[in-house]
Amino acid sequence: MSAVRDTIGGRSAFVGGLALLAAALLVFLVADVPGSDLVTVGAMERALQAATPIALAAIGGLYAEKSGVFNIGLEGFMIFGALFGAVTAWTASGGDGVGQADLWFGVLVATLVCGLLAALFAVLLIRYEADQIVAGLAVWFIGLGFGPFISTVVWGGVSSPSLPNIDNVVVPVLSEVPIAGRLFFDASPLVMFTVLLAVGAWVVLFRTRYGYWVQAAGENPEALDTAGVDVNRVRYATLVFSGLMAGLGGAVLSIGIGSGFTGTGVTMVDGRGWIAIVAYLFGNYNPLGTYGASLLFGAMDMLQIQLQTVGISLPGSITGLFPYVAVLVVLVVVGYTRVPAAVGEPYAKED
Repeated sequence: MSAVRDTIGGRSAFVGGLALLAAALLVFLVADVPGSDLVTVGAMERALQAATPIALAAIGGLYAEKSGVFNIGLEGFMIFGALFGAVTAWTASGGDGVGQADLWFGVLVATLVCGLLAALFAVLLIRYEADQIVAGLAVWFIGLGFGPFISTVVWGGVSSPSLPNIDNVVVPVLSEVPIAGRLFFDASPLVMFTVLLAVGAWVVLFRTRYGYWVQAAGENPEALDTAGVDVNRVRYATLVFSGLMAGLGGAVLSIGIGSGFTGTGVTMVDGRGWIAIVAYLFGNYNPLGTYGASLLFGAMDMLQIQLQTVGISLPGSITGLFPYVAVLVVLVVVGYTRVPAAVGEPYAKED
């Protein structure tokens, strides 16, 4: 029943997102803006790219919370991922002529470093039972200071020089498929990886024994312990996974689809880690619904560009609110989301 409930909740979030997009389309049609100018392949391509780092962090955070650990530090881990990805790629190239191998190496290092940091974070939360909210906020605050500091040390300023993106991988036959070919097979491989990750994460969570262990660790850890499964080991694994995915999301943002690390303000991550948390809550802890919510937020984030293409100019202060307006609208449509029963509660094995 839990799997059925979560699946239905995920569909509700996705339907809520589609309803919001449909409402936006209706507004533009009433404003006499041709739909063909609003919903274009380019717009969908930008939405997929913008959704990728959010979805990666969200799926990782989903697994951690589903097992009973609230990783509120996703924003901080994304900052670390964006920073280490750019620094590694720059350093590996010797500071001149960053190549594709350097970029992929940067993605790998950023992911692994954030996984290691998440392992230390997991020890703090699980073994020493630190307050999950306070510890997560600490990771965020450290990232806010550490990112600009290291970028200043490496590049002499809070932002890196312009870096290239990871190249698209063009599959000759598949890239010729109408619309889907350009969106998925003539795009960054990280976009397709995220789509496959969402599908794989759903299969693992709802169709495998390990997925049932993850769900039980968050709902009824005592029963899982009685069945002979180490609850804290499951939680360690999911928390490390959340760090890996958040780090990958940050690296995607800085060198996968971005142009380098930016440490000004709240850094280039700019709240995407927090939106990732909202995405999996709206997806009702369902990876497919979570990806749908991430796609919605990505589309809202990129809406400013599409508005400019149809001749509608709005202040950046207004268009920057679009993702957060989407949050409010989807919240009304989706309604209440039930969190796992044991979230935030440390578990000590009974002797």
